[in-house]
Amino acid sequence: MARLRTQKRRRKENKTDYKLRLNLLKSKIPRIVIRSSNKYFTIQLVESDTAQDKVILGTTSRDLIKQGLDKKFSGSLKSLPAGYLTGIAFAKKLDAKTEYIVDLGMTKTIKGNRIYAVLKGIIDGGAKIRASDSVFPSKERLAGEHLKDDAKKAFAKLKEKLLK
Repeated sequence: MARLRTQKRRRKENKTDYKLRLNLLKSKIPRIVIRSSNKYFTIQLVESDTAQDKVILGTTSRDLIKQGLDKKFSGSLKSLPAGYLTGIAFAKKLDAKTEYIVDLGMTKTIKGNRIYAVLKGIIDGGAKIRASDSVFPSKERLAGEHLKDDAKKAFAKLKEKLLK
């Protein structure tokens, strides 16, 4: 006889996948948490000790303005190139020798998604993460070829600065 089980509150609200979280915690590997909102990307390096998460390091796409992106592009901080550059900036703060695991949470994992632009930036910035190249957006989209010329130039200029 099958027992009826109610879902936990955070699962019902589409906030936590408990099975995935348990496997991530069991691995004992530091994880990179990538989240996107309607305006920004947030990336955090998180370590867990007895199911208590501790944020070690973090950055958001808002930091791109502090690093030299013109303020008139503040509405573009959720775009593919902004996610890519945010990933590069975050990876520069990480230890290149350590291997990390990615936690995308309840984000829908669709090929070419904005989240994968962030992940591609983290990998190109020097972090050791295993990922399939087939899920990343095209190089043209990451470079901002689909944006207006002034935005494309601003993102290219910031990319040069970050990769130095």
